[in-house]
Amino acid sequence: MSIKNYIKIKNLSKSFGDVEVLKNINLEVEEGEFFSLLGPSGCGKTTLLRILAGFEYPSEGEVFFDDANVTSLPPNLRPSNMVFQNYAIFPHINVQRNIEFGLRKENLSKGEMQQRVSNALKMVQLEGYENRYSNQLSGGQRQRIALARALVKQPKVLLLDEPLGALDKKLREEMQIELRNLQKSLGITFIFVTHDQEEAMTMSDRIAVMDEGNILQVSPPKEIYHNPKNKFVSQFIGNINILDADLKNVSNENLSIEADCFGSMQLKNYQQIIENDKINIAIRPEEIAISKISDSNYDYNFQGNVKNISFYGESTYYYVQLNNSEKILMVSKNETKESFSENDNCYVNFNSNNVKIIKD
Repeated sequence: MSIKNYIKIKNLSKSFGDVEVLKNINLEVEEGEFFSLLGPSGCGKTTLLRILAGFEYPSEGEVFFDDANVTSLPPNLRPSNMVFQNYAIFPHINVQRNIEFGLRKENLSKGEMQQRVSNALKMVQLEGYENRYSNQLSGGQRQRIALARALVKQPKVLLLDEPLGALDKKLREEMQIELRNLQKSLGITFIFVTHDQEEAMTMSDRIAVMDEGNILQVSPPKEIYHNPKNKFVSQFIGNINILDADLKNVSNENLSIEADCFGSMQLKNYQQIIENDKINIAIRPEEIAISKISDSNYDYNFQGNVKNISFYGESTYYYVQLNNSEKILMVSKNETKESFSENDNCYVNFNSNNVKIIKD
């Protein structure tokens, strides 16, 4: 069965006065996809979500849902609903009436409305909470009620604006799993806004990384992590070591470079680098080994000194200063056969296929 692109955004820009907050956005989201807009505060992700919802209108460009142009339609005429960061639950009415609120203009019978509310509460596993008020609910329960109120209208697209931001870490992680499972069971399209890269990586089918009103990369989580397209994406997603590098020789298949700390290196040209491109090299901490002696199983071995060690439970970070350099490399290991202390001499070892070339 072929998958169709349910949402299409074409040449979309948005300005508030003289400030352009979205710059010629082109994006397609597949039907039934869990899609995240990820970026730092002020990058434009919430503005883009509000345009999809119909709470803002673009200065230029168009928005299509299922090939229908909805650019000028108000929120109530779009096949979407939105869950806000602050949940926006009315404190003076109970859960039943909160969830009913969006249905009251649909001319439903009392029995049908009750059935829709019951179904929505069942989806979020809060059956029996109909008569409670917001001050009788935990943060996680309020978040689920906000979800139920959005789902009760049976939208084709659910838009979520950092809905987990107010939760503590443990509850947030639990709700990530619940949200993902809910999306899979319903099969509807989720557009999820977050500034938390771990949250986006955990939940998403694909991620759009945004900065300063631009979409820099759209890819599945693993692709973004292992093959970032530029320096910003590589630094925003996870920990990474980035070093300056100069191109010395370029062909369609291979690169000769001179890298800070590492010197001359021969790498495969997987990223279609051309002459005069400005580049950096990058390598993830977990893709570097640390050892007491040089290890011939690796393409590259460099001597250094352990300056700092940080234990994070599931992994330990070693901060290694390379000999004859001011550069500190991060090395992450779940466990090592050898033990290290601060100020120990060591080798850092890695293979050429772990080195990423990224455009500056």
